[in-house]
Amino acid sequence: MGIPRLRIIQAWALAIASIGCFCVLWGCGQQRPSGLTVYASQDQVYAEPLLRRFTERTRVPVQAIYDSEAVKTVGLANRLLAERDRPLADVFWSNEEFRTRQLAAAGVFRKTNGWVAFGQRSRQWVIHTQAIAQAQISETVPASLLELTNSRWRGKVAMASPLFGSTATHFCVLRQRWGEEIWKQWCAGLSRNELILTEGNSMVVRLVARGQALIGLTDSDDIAAGQREGWPVRGVSLGAEGWRMPNTVGIIRGSRRPAQAQELMDYLRSAESLAFLEGAAALEPATHSEALQPTVDWAALLRDLPTTTHLLRSIFLR
Repeated sequence: MGIPRLRIIQAWALAIASIGCFCVLWGCGQQRPSGLTVYASQDQVYAEPLLRRFTERTRVPVQAIYDSEAVKTVGLANRLLAERDRPLADVFWSNEEFRTRQLAAAGVFRKTNGWVAFGQRSRQWVIHTQAIAQAQISETVPASLLELTNSRWRGKVAMASPLFGSTATHFCVLRQRWGEEIWKQWCAGLSRNELILTEGNSMVVRLVARGQALIGLTDSDDIAAGQREGWPVRGVSLGAEGWRMPNTVGIIRGSRRPAQAQELMDYLRSAESLAFLEGAAALEPATHSEALQPTVDWAALLRDLPTTTHLLRSIFLR
């Protein structure tokens, strides 16, 4: 084989190898996505219409990845933590605040104006309207969450797993508010009292509607969803032991589309979006639950999260 011909073959081999590397890195014959990737723990039924409206207004395509009901918020938060050095998402839209603060503390969001909160919903009792008459609510619903360990409530109370979603946040807040010893005794008492643990807050409402639980601890938006289905349920305030939860939206550090991500952040917290979410009962009007927000030391809550999670696992995953 002559030298010129060998050089030509070598040149072609180098070119082919270069093309192969390019294909591996970028996807041969495919363009990189031009739209936004959104991780959303807001319920899909509420999020999809707003994301669709955003695309119609801006012509920016949105690919949304949603959490499952069973691991609400925690699943996507863990995914964002795992992807922190090589982010795949541009925006995180959550329907509770704690995991957003956890991600912010871990440097997942951009440094300046990384996330914002908007709107609110609340933790509530859910009751069966036919099983508990209006006049009997004060006599039937516990005056305090601490009463749930009494034998009167054995096997009658439904609740989503305290390891995920808004229930987990509520339990973390209660630990800080009551002190560890009272909280641990309460959690252990709940477990011994045959607490009905479900996959998610919507299932809590379903069990109460079916009469399989007398009362449940759930979220205001899940109660409203049950009412739209015609279920005989209503919400009752938890009073001073309640918890108010805003939606949050954050822009991921390293997003390839920061300008479009900012557009989406602005749109989600706009008056139009708030009106839609309140109209769908995904959020409550501000006056409904303003008084339910206790003072929280967020830094301490985040610091204590591993210990709190370990204690919850040891009690409720036996």
